[in-house]
Amino acid sequence: MFDGINRRVVSLWFPRLASDRVLRARPVEGPFALTHQENNANRVYCLNAEAERVGLFRGMPFSDARAFCPELLSRPAHPHDDQRFLDILRRWSLRYCPWVGFEGTDGLTLDITGSAHLLGGETALLRDLRGKLVRAGLSARIGLGDTRGAAWALAHFGEGVAEAGRALEALAPLPVAALRLDAEVIVALQRLGLRTIGQLEEAARAPLARRFGPGLMRRLDQALGRQPEEISPQKEPPHYGVRISLPEPIGLESDVMVGTERLLTRLCEKLKQQETGARVLCLTLRRVDNDAQHLELRLARAMREPSRILPLFQRGVSEVDAGYGIDQLRLEATQVEPMPTEQINYVSSDSADRLDDLITRIGTRIGLENVQRFLPADTHIPERSFIIAPAAYSKPTGGWSSPRPRPLLMFRPEAIAARSSRPPKSFRWRRMAFTTMRTTGPERILPEWWLEDENWRHGMRDYWRVETHQGHRLWLFYTPQNPGWFVQGVFP
Repeated sequence: MFDGINRRVVSLWFPRLASDRVLRARPVEGPFALTHQENNANRVYCLNAEAERVGLFRGMPFSDARAFCPELLSRPAHPHDDQRFLDILRRWSLRYCPWVGFEGTDGLTLDITGSAHLLGGETALLRDLRGKLVRAGLSARIGLGDTRGAAWALAHFGEGVAEAGRALEALAPLPVAALRLDAEVIVALQRLGLRTIGQLEEAARAPLARRFGPGLMRRLDQALGRQPEEISPQKEPPHYGVRISLPEPIGLESDVMVGTERLLTRLCEKLKQQETGARVLCLTLRRVDNDAQHLELRLARAMREPSRILPLFQRGVSEVDAGYGIDQLRLEATQVEPMPTEQINYVSSDSADRLDDLITRIGTRIGLENVQRFLPADTHIPERSFIIAPAAYSKPTGGWSSPRPRPLLMFRPEAIAARSSRPPKSFRWRRMAFTTMRTTGPERILPEWWLEDENWRHGMRDYWRVETHQGHRLWLFYTPQNPGWFVQGVFP
């Protein structure tokens, strides 16, 4: 890639990445640790420098750490947030070189070949890098060498610089663990008396290769530059944003809609190439006075059809104050979802599309969270047989399934006067007198013992479907453990 130029690699290791991230936002004084649940035990996940100085270490039980250091402060760890923070540092490191990759979960690798001179040389680059990290409150150890392996070894065990072409001199005094070997291999090498990289380099290669396999020699050759090792930069996520600058300002609603249509066509083509669909769109209209207005469109379903999305912008565009004119339009999909290509069949989905468009139109007025639907719940308790969920963030499922019919109208149980365990022949309910004509039942339903429910404190229920001479079809139940009759629903 760089013919005639020695390759130079920087390894950045953040030994306290997780704790530094948390303490940057909420500083504390004294020993501090992050804890993480592992194998049903709460263990120390990451420590600050004060906690390490008092003898605490990663992986120890948190109870032992508190007993050893009663003043220890702690918070739960969030590895996903740590990885996202490391990705932020990766993007920030692109100011030093165009090739930056991850090194495990707490490090970065920078290929600065051919770019160090832009910052005044390697020494100036490392000084600037370290200074910015210190000001950001991050503990970092830096290594520089001709190879990725040499830089990693120096960052973790030496924190120094290996001069170009002299990697062995810098790595020779380092332990064999600096070669990124497995723990079993490291212990076996130490038992053989090979404790440093220099001793390993002087030993006969053939016996070591036969005993430990090709992995040991490969790691040594990679560190010393005899065998190449690539740096895989993280691929940048696709950017779903398009814009158009106008030679003359516009102010008519129709002109804005035409410009929005052009942007939608380009954006949807990019979404289709990535097999994604837009869930949230933001249209930015910049006026000639540098004031900008933002129109956010939240969709009920992921979409990438310009003809369906464009009419949904109509209401927002009609309320825009164009001022002295709009000279730039920018459209961005701020939230996308996977939308793989589907096989076309003869069944039309126009009805589902129209429903999604209707939900979106209503949601722009009252909020998508306020457009709700009923969904079946996995329970045999009548009152809990459904849940209410936002229609935009849920999908309709199969219908309710029950061995017996359920009333269309259901309410809180209302007591009626009756003593027998059989449905009463006559009773009064809601100031009306009823005479029983036909009964169907009983259907015994037991309470869910794992849930506390005040309505089921009387225990099991025997449900009956009662048809009356007055034309009402009621849903009654009887509680054997605490005798009593109640009305809970009305059949159509």
